[in-house]
Amino acid sequence: MRPVHVAVGVILDASRNILITRRAARSHQGGLWEFPGGKVQSGEPLLQALARELREELGIAIGRTSSLLQVSHDYGDKSVLLDVHVVWEFSGRARGLEGQPLVWVAAQRLDNYAFPAANRPVVAAVQDLLRV
Repeated sequence: MRPVHVAVGVILDASRNILITRRAARSHQGGLWEFPGGKVQSGEPLLQALARELREELGIAIGRTSSLLQVSHDYGDKSVLLDVHVVWEFSGRARGLEGQPLVWVAAQRLDNYAFPAANRPVVAAVQDLLRV
């Protein structure tokens, strides 16, 4: 099974809170919280995919980013490759354009939210990055 390549953004606000969104109940891993992003289309450069997904989902334009980590995870019914970038700067006001709830969370509070298993290494990497 070929993994689904996903561009993921760890979006920070001026206070270094992190934006997370809740997956739709009908989607894979529905009802859990996640870092926003989406599928990289065939032949699409990673940062272009990240910019497109965050514009479509949240209405923001990304500025400065940096690579954080890659996570491969097999759920049994689906395999994913998460390409995770920290979004240090963005313009616009983030809002759930697909009806998804969103919340800004301090890094130390991320443990209070239920994430898909593939996101757990991302939570740990973000907390380490921000020295929680």
